[in-house]
Amino acid sequence: MPLDDVIDSPKTDVHALPTDRPALAPAEPSSRVRYRGLIWLVAAAFFMQALDSTIVNTAVPAIANALEVTPLSMRTALTSYVLTLAIFIPMSPWLCDRFGTRRVFGGAILVFSLGSLLCGVAQNLPQLVASRVIQGLGGAALLPVGRYVLARSIDRREFVGAMTTVATFGLLGSVFGPLLGGTLVEFTNWRLIFLINVPVGLMGLWLNRREMPDYRLDRANRFDTFGFMLFAGASALMLMAAETAGGDGQWLRVSGYAMAAVALASLYVRHSRRVAHPVSDLTLLKVRSVWVSLAGNLFTRLGVSGMYLLLVLFLQIGCGWSPLAAGMMMVPQAIGSITVKPFIDRLLTRFGYRRLLLGNTIAVAAVLCVFALLSPSTPTWIIAGWVYVYGAFMSLQYTSMNTLAYVDIDVRQASMASSMASTAQYLSMSFGIALASLLMEGFLTSHEPGAYVRAFRWSVIVLGMVTLAGSWVFSRLRETRPV
Repeated sequence: MPLDDVIDSPKTDVHALPTDRPALAPAEPSSRVRYRGLIWLVAAAFFMQALDSTIVNTAVPAIANALEVTPLSMRTALTSYVLTLAIFIPMSPWLCDRFGTRRVFGGAILVFSLGSLLCGVAQNLPQLVASRVIQGLGGAALLPVGRYVLARSIDRREFVGAMTTVATFGLLGSVFGPLLGGTLVEFTNWRLIFLINVPVGLMGLWLNRREMPDYRLDRANRFDTFGFMLFAGASALMLMAAETAGGDGQWLRVSGYAMAAVALASLYVRHSRRVAHPVSDLTLLKVRSVWVSLAGNLFTRLGVSGMYLLLVLFLQIGCGWSPLAAGMMMVPQAIGSITVKPFIDRLLTRFGYRRLLLGNTIAVAAVLCVFALLSPSTPTWIIAGWVYVYGAFMSLQYTSMNTLAYVDIDVRQASMASSMASTAQYLSMSFGIALASLLMEGFLTSHEPGAYVRAFRWSVIVLGMVTLAGSWVFSRLRETRPV
């Protein structure tokens, strides 16, 4: 965001001051104290999305049964949401410049809540997928705008701490999500798992009016419509190729989708060099920490994004657990994530991004492969303990990757960096869910419980190898530490 933008703060003039500079006097409150309400607001948005994501994964078998489809076919309802996020996230910087962060964030909460309501009344899979797309339209602005406003408002030396606080509340959504999802599916109706977002959205709208700074431009740049269409087309075609790859005799269609996606992506690269304000500014990739963050996100999330779905299928179908029991087994992962959060800032300061991400990515790959040793006879406490370990390592991975993109850029580039980081995150998540589903489907020889156990084991081994490839990406970093 350029430095000459107009700022309309909801409280006092101190909110409008740039905060990426040293404090002027010891008596001045820290930026985390001055923007405490803003941190709560962004945390509420993270909570709402995490709650929705974890609830849906736990309820996949029940929803599939109610809609009379196979559990693995539910991947469309999952990937359609995250792909919509990835496609429309690049619009968020321009929307903020044109309409202001307060309007955009409030509108995003409203649309997301409306999509949740429509999901709760869907009668078949196509209706559910369409409603998930509406959810994605709202969610596309929640995380990138929230990250951008925090990067704009919080001092750099406090940014990792603020993001850790926000992410912790997102993880609380991951704690309550599986419990609520399992409880609601087992004792009430699966539709309530979507309707739970509505009261959270109302609270978010109230906080938005009170706490959100209104960063905007007096005159916004022209939106790169042609570039947006090229990017959206390439992303959608690539996911269609991934979704179609599991069908018999579909390789001609898969090749066609993939070639068309590559062609549109190439056109976008060429187009972005010729316009002043592209929808995604690829020149930021010249900053080493930015391209490493984006590429590392891609490989890591490609390997781990489908684990929620695979673990639920393993526990509910392979091991015969109830939805509530399977939902409770997701809780140790969130607890592990929360446990390690307070130490991430100190670990990054001590070891730096390169050593920490390189070692932790290798550890995550190993943890994934160890999941292949689980079986229906494995004691519950061992499964819970390993899920806890997985959550702790993934918490360190996510926070480190997400903050890396900002360490070497200034405030004028924060909006675009936030947009690109979020886009890469959700593109890789959609591909990761599709990959995990295709692996499970490919290794599945029947619909007997034992077949699901065997398919789960081979799938997690392959996903562990994919995640391991991300360690090479992080090895390209220089020794970088939080500012």
